[in-house]
Amino acid sequence: MDPLIILFIGITVLVVMIIVLRLNAFIALITCAMLVSLLSPGEISVKISRVATEFGNVVGGVGIIIAFAAIIGKCLMDSGAADKIARASLKMLGEKNASTAIMGSGFLLSIPVFFDTVFYLLVPLARSLCRKTKKNYLLYVTAIVAGGTITHTLVPPTPGPLFMAAAFGIDLGLMIFVGVLVALPSAIVGLVVCKLLDRKLKIPMREYSTMSEPVPLKEEELPSLWLSLLPIVLPVLLITSNTLAKGINAPVDFLEITGLVGHPVFALFVSMVISMYLLVSKRSLTLRQLSGKVEEALLSGGMIILVTAGGGAFGAMLRQAGLQESVASWVTVDEQGIGLSILLIAFAVASLIKFAQGSTTVALITSASMFSAMGLSNETLGFNLVYMATALGSGAMVGDWMNNSGFWIFSRMSVLTEIETLKSWTVVTACIGFCSITVTLILATLLPMT
Repeated sequence: MDPLIILFIGITVLVVMIIVLRLNAFIALITCAMLVSLLSPGEISVKISRVATEFGNVVGGVGIIIAFAAIIGKCLMDSGAADKIARASLKMLGEKNASTAIMGSGFLLSIPVFFDTVFYLLVPLARSLCRKTKKNYLLYVTAIVAGGTITHTLVPPTPGPLFMAAAFGIDLGLMIFVGVLVALPSAIVGLVVCKLLDRKLKIPMREYSTMSEPVPLKEEELPSLWLSLLPIVLPVLLITSNTLAKGINAPVDFLEITGLVGHPVFALFVSMVISMYLLVSKRSLTLRQLSGKVEEALLSGGMIILVTAGGGAFGAMLRQAGLQESVASWVTVDEQGIGLSILLIAFAVASLIKFAQGSTTVALITSASMFSAMGLSNETLGFNLVYMATALGSGAMVGDWMNNSGFWIFSRMSVLTEIETLKSWTVVTACIGFCSITVTLILATLLPMT
């Protein structure tokens, strides 16, 4: 069977299972992986076992990192470290630049913490600011979106970017560096859009009807700023130091050291230990209580690991179908601009998958599985594959509407109607996505890194 037909069947069945049948993304991805494997060439006796093998390979590559990141996020939230970072940003920039402080806090915190959790943390701060200033409510809550969604989608160790780095064989330090490089201008543009929407829509802050306002922690109950930042900044520095050392061809002895401390598993492990210490010291937890907190984090992280590995198995089976050879027949190095065209196609595909099923992470995993199975390389594209990842991430921010859980979290926590949410949340995320693909295309042209 033609590989492109197999791809069409696999994607169609996947979308139907998630949208129509409302099945869990893990079940849908594994089912489609097995279906694609059965339709692909090979001995009948290995067609199911190779799905399990590839599933295990992905878990071995990213499972520990996702688990550590989930624990770090939980500890940062429960210890008050995330709250400390947000308050420090506001204090440093002042009330006049409160929206920038909120956007920056969301930008930083969404690197190790899931966006939904970051929004839960920051929305009380936005509401408190609105009570003081008597204005700019929509600006404050959408500023969280402008900062948080972009790093959640482009910067590891959040699961989507982490999977894309693994799928395309991108160095994790390079993925972090380029992800931030694309995310920063996009977040700034997003903040400008937030300000324009706030002036145009003039949405007031409304009181909660079914829940009480969260009570913030006292300042003395929070950890110090440098210790709060350490679990976020340290692993980024360690991982990127290894990337930089390899890039400048550092001495072998130095490379051995950076290869150890800059390995993502080691870097995230150190960060996890620091974040657990923060939680124990600030909340006076017993080891049993700490164990309970860790188990809560692993329960949420476990599902992400399953979905991620299911997507990896799906992509591997598309390679078994011969998708790479099929694509090679119509993609040649000599074609001018073919790389940029593929980036735009990737952007459109990720947007379509996001619009169809709602989840950003599933959109990234599914689209990255498809394009990584095509066997594209730096030489074929004319630039580094990291830009393929940022193009997919850009697309996954467009088409954000009522089938996304984030839409409803934003709507309910901000006390906005569905129409108001479409006019704010959906517009902001779309603008950020289009800005991100623009930055990606510019960087791929000016800084190809082949």
